[in-house]
Amino acid sequence: MLKNYIKIAWRNLWKSKGYSAINIIGLSIGLAAVLIIGIWIKNQLQFDNFYSNKANLYKIWIKNQNDEGKVEMIEITSGRATRALIEDYPEVEHAARIHWSTTRLVSFNEKKIKSKGNEVDPDFIKMFDFKFLKGNSEQALQNIKNIILTESLAKSIFGDTDPLNKTIILDNKEPYQVSAVMQDLPSNTNFDFTYLIPLADASKYSPNWNTITFSSYVQLKAGTNIDAFNKKLVNIIARKSNNEIKGSLFLYPVSKMHLYSKFEQGIPTGGKIDQLKLVAGIGLLILLIACINFINLSTARSQKRAKEVAVRKVAGAQRSSLVSQFLIESILLTLISGACAITLTILAVPMFNKILDKPLAFSFSDTTMWFSLIGFILMTGLLAGLYPAFVLSAFKPIKSLKTVNMSKKFALNFREILVVFQFGIAIVLIVATIVVRKQIDYAGQRDIGYNTDQLIEIGMEGDMGKNYEAIKSELINSGAATAVTRTGSSVASFAGSAWSGFSWPGATPEQEKKMGFDLGRAENDLVRTLGLKLIAGRDIDYPRLAADSTAALLNEAAIKEMKLENPIGSSLKWGDKTYTIVGVINDYISGSPYNPVKPMFIYANKKSLYNLVVRTSPTTSINNQLKQIGQIIKKFNPAYPFEYQFVDQKFAAKFKDQQQTAQLAFIFSGLAIFISCLGLFGLASYIAELKTKEIGIRKVLGASVTGITAMLSKDFVKLVIISILIASPIAWWAMNKWLQDFSYRIEIQWWVFALAGISALFVAFFTVSTQAIKAANSNPVKTLRDE
Repeated sequence: MLKNYIKIAWRNLWKSKGYSAINIIGLSIGLAAVLIIGIWIKNQLQFDNFYSNKANLYKIWIKNQNDEGKVEMIEITSGRATRALIEDYPEVEHAARIHWSTTRLVSFNEKKIKSKGNEVDPDFIKMFDFKFLKGNSEQALQNIKNIILTESLAKSIFGDTDPLNKTIILDNKEPYQVSAVMQDLPSNTNFDFTYLIPLADASKYSPNWNTITFSSYVQLKAGTNIDAFNKKLVNIIARKSNNEIKGSLFLYPVSKMHLYSKFEQGIPTGGKIDQLKLVAGIGLLILLIACINFINLSTARSQKRAKEVAVRKVAGAQRSSLVSQFLIESILLTLISGACAITLTILAVPMFNKILDKPLAFSFSDTTMWFSLIGFILMTGLLAGLYPAFVLSAFKPIKSLKTVNMSKKFALNFREILVVFQFGIAIVLIVATIVVRKQIDYAGQRDIGYNTDQLIEIGMEGDMGKNYEAIKSELINSGAATAVTRTGSSVASFAGSAWSGFSWPGATPEQEKKMGFDLGRAENDLVRTLGLKLIAGRDIDYPRLAADSTAALLNEAAIKEMKLENPIGSSLKWGDKTYTIVGVINDYISGSPYNPVKPMFIYANKKSLYNLVVRTSPTTSINNQLKQIGQIIKKFNPAYPFEYQFVDQKFAAKFKDQQQTAQLAFIFSGLAIFISCLGLFGLASYIAELKTKEIGIRKVLGASVTGITAMLSKDFVKLVIISILIASPIAWWAMNKWLQDFSYRIEIQWWVFALAGISALFVAFFTVSTQAIKAANSNPVKTLRDE
């Protein structure tokens, strides 16, 4: 019986090649979209969720509540946090700090490679059980001069030679012995190191509780109640700092960090998981549109199959067998679409890898994936075919054999609803695409506050520190640069933040308690090199003025928050050190371009300046200037390869997440429109086929092509207009909610909905009119020949 069902189903699909092709193309695209999204979601759900003791791994956060009740969550801590927990709380089994990733020169004989690595406590590799290929993982970081390499770095340095116990040199001065080789990090982890070395002198990074420089992790003993343990950590910082600093420590599961990292008032409220839900919903909507096409075309063609159903019922067929027949047809068509979808997925994955942060990959040997995929395809075929199967199998033999007209009022209305739903989804996606793009453009056109053009950054490496003055002089004298400075971090981001310990003359206790700053470090020529606007005073000039060792620059936001009327010459105390404000600069963006500029405190420093900033001349070729700059840098720092970054590109990277959203929205809205138009095309061509003789008679009676085209198109245009009216408020609500995450955001204008509606209307009319014009131009002699 099943074999007979499949044979008949295949014949019916082959008989209606055009409609079958429309359904297969639509379902293939819908299934491919869901498959790609499914692979991505699976990867995201497994982010840092694959460790054997994941249930007991936590990251330490700082939870700080000010006097106004506002709670701030900070994921970087003092180095003292792990020590306090491991010493005072028996529930803690392991604790480890990890200093931020730094790129260093790794040398072995004549081989020199710049690679990114971390300094960590030895317990780090006990907590995070990455797979080791060589060496003893338990003892790999016991010696202060041990180093663990990833497989790819070891291969790059040593080739096929065994790297164990070999000595490599970091930054041409520090020898380390290779103690182990670990497997390369998987794509679904937030760690990004290629080597690990022991954290030697943590005090140089974090001398007190007020200095936060580490990502800190703990492993609690099995069975520890995390909520009860977190209550023990309330005000621990205040206790340990003799009430000088407020704040609590808060443990948050490592397995939730990637997806649930957004906090409101100290409570996790979402994060990446919101994007997962959004993208998953869009993928399912696209598949739903494809299924709607199948339902619409199946029910629309029901008149042609009515006699087939009637004859089979008269011959004794039961309704259950007819339902089975139609469901087999649906499942067969979906299986064909599934095979095409897998091919489309393989072809599309490289394109999506260019859009997404982490590369997508799926293994053909993953049996779970195959079972899930086949099950999903069968379920899609079953759900898509249920309604047509029950509608078609319900026809009465006498009525079906007497006339070709079916009880069409309900079926037609139902098809109209489905078309409205299809285009409603498409219009929402079009609006989303426009709004996301406008928001990115709005933030991108915002005044940054400094000139990123012709500005490059070079890491202060090797001998560059001791030769800085000579490098600066030669860069300017050669004409390769018009201005040079060095900073503590990239100018596209701030060095850190401090939220307590500040005081100044005239400040009230309330002001001092809530005053916090984004921090920056500089030496001299910062204003000229960046192209900042000096509102008052002067730049820091530490090399030429010894008194400037305690000089500071504040931005306009800081002066406004501090309510300083005459800031130049005023003192600002931070901890046990007092700084003199020598200049006020304009507000420039160093954080998110979507948020307001925060108060900034830039202080003089010579020791912790890791970033060389060079403004090149706009009058000569940038390639020639880079070549000249590279030669000068190599002259004073020959052991290191010359590497640089454009500041404008680093600033552009701040838009990466939203750019991804915009690209995905564009792709999916395009797919939604395309699949919806496939359905309209099929419906229009079928209706034109049903009205062939009517069209012929109208032409004989003098109807014009334009009039016939309008007659066949108006019903579909009406449905799209209804879609616009229903979808517009839904789109406004959804995008307005999305924009609430941005402090610096656009207002959604009426023309966005008008543009989305007109676009959908135009595409729908063009799709339908092509079939309508074709039908209107047909020869009435041929269509009426059998009358």
